[in-house]
Amino acid sequence: MKPSLRPHRGIPRRSTLTARDLLAEAVAGVLQRPARSALTALGTVLGVGAFIAVLGLTATAASQIDTRFNKLTATEVTVEDTGPATGPKAALSFPPDADGRITRLHGAQAAGVSWRVRLAPNQGVHSAPMANTNGADAQTQVIAASPGIWPAAQAQFAQGRGFDTFHDTHHQQVAVIGSATAVRLGITTLRTHPAVFIGDTPFTVIGILKDVARKPDLLMSITVPRSIAEQTWGPPADEPAQMLIATQLGAATQIATEAPVALRPEHPDYFKVTPPPNPRSLRTAVGDDLSQLFLLLAGVCLVIGAVGIANTTLVAVMERTGEIGLRRALGARGRHITWQFLTESTALGLVGGLVGTSIGTAVVVTVSAIRQWTPVLDPTTVAIAPGLGLTTGLLAGLYPAWRASRIPPAEALRR
Repeated sequence: MKPSLRPHRGIPRRSTLTARDLLAEAVAGVLQRPARSALTALGTVLGVGAFIAVLGLTATAASQIDTRFNKLTATEVTVEDTGPATGPKAALSFPPDADGRITRLHGAQAAGVSWRVRLAPNQGVHSAPMANTNGADAQTQVIAASPGIWPAAQAQFAQGRGFDTFHDTHHQQVAVIGSATAVRLGITTLRTHPAVFIGDTPFTVIGILKDVARKPDLLMSITVPRSIAEQTWGPPADEPAQMLIATQLGAATQIATEAPVALRPEHPDYFKVTPPPNPRSLRTAVGDDLSQLFLLLAGVCLVIGAVGIANTTLVAVMERTGEIGLRRALGARGRHITWQFLTESTALGLVGGLVGTSIGTAVVVTVSAIRQWTPVLDPTTVAIAPGLGLTTGLLAGLYPAWRASRIPPAEALRR
């Protein structure tokens, strides 16, 4: 960047700074202090890497929601009794053959009605006849259910089995208890035909639940047939009865529409149906939540990177004041100094953007491989990420470069 003379005139020509010289000066400035340059670019690396990783992992996770969407939730429909509690109709809106009406619908696999039984204050659950109820277990919940509740909940039994249509039709005093309830009541085997007493009414235990895929409260309760519950304690009082319907995959929406009419053609408005959530809506919600949260983190990292570049560039300007004065004395103009430092900060941002893009892409691929997912990464995102780092470096270097161009040559040479 030396002044040249015009031929035959001896008049100095204005100094120029070509793009090649500018790039060479920027590379030299970056490589002159490699450790400082690496630490300066680290903030941009983290910001751009987080940007790529967030968008990539969000897109990858969103693409898995449709395939990994919980099939139990996608095939579950709940029908709640919302019929009037007074009037000529019975307090329980579900007809006695409610299970059969629903399972005859195309796409329905199983259905069962259940509700929580309201016991009198002096009633409780115990495993032997008692003269008083002081030792009764008032915490154990009693559930009335139709036989279809077992296939609908996908129940697994440690011992015995669930009650069936025969028990329900003939008002049999039988019960199914959860494994936790069995331990609490001291029932370890069904070979002795144990009984539990709900108040003063005995119920023969015919099954001990091991696990259920749906309706987990069955594991902590005593479940009795619907008919004997209505006969002994009356219809539901505290909470409305509900029907659990298990459907084939893809049939839940149709079953949700048809169920009220199948149950009570004359009063379908007596039921409130809850279909499964839309997996596409769930995917969108999850993607939006993840994007908003982690993009904020990526933005913070970029801001930190910009501050780091600005601070380091400003320190470099102060350290290189003598160099700036010498360049100005040799003919360099203020804009040349501005472009020199601005190019250095931009180069640091670009390097940070390239490294961050590589790291972010590697993170997406690695996480996807560990989770056995198919990585999804928008090529546009990968293409613009280095530009994001470059822009960060450019903005960060504006003030230090302007500050460098404003240093008077004479003052710079005195330092």
